[in-house]
Amino acid sequence: MANPILLEESYNEFMKDLPRWMPDGVIDVNLKLLDEMGLLNQGELECDENEDHFPHYFHVIETPDKVTLFNHQFVVWITPQVINNVPCTLTLVGLMHADKAHLELGFTTSGVYNTPKFVLRILRFFLSEVIDTEAIISSIDKSQA
Repeated sequence: MANPILLEESYNEFMKDLPRWMPDGVIDVNLKLLDEMGLLNQGELECDENEDHFPHYFHVIETPDKVTLFNHQFVVWITPQVINNVPCTLTLVGLMHADKAHLELGFTTSGVYNTPKFVLRILRFFLSEVIDTEAIISSIDKSQA
């Protein structure tokens, strides 16, 4: 299991120079992105009995400034912020490799999209994308070996 102290150190390192770690920038969640993700479909918006089911299990560390979720595969930092008097949430997603976090992506939500429900839906989408990407990379590596 990942060491929470090392996870905190990784988070602080990432936050000191986020543009260095995320040269493509943080993804700003907006209506267009949610539509592209398929998260605006009527079926996705309606509550059902599976709504509370999250496909990953995480250990949770809650501090005054953020919530850290981690397991053997991922670390996720959810950080509420206020930018220009607008509440928003910065979410960073990292992959765990040998007990070290490697930052993969980050996204921000604000306004009507800045609710726990939307943040978790978006997180679920991006976790699936990272898993799919890692599977493709792994299959390419195996075919070249």
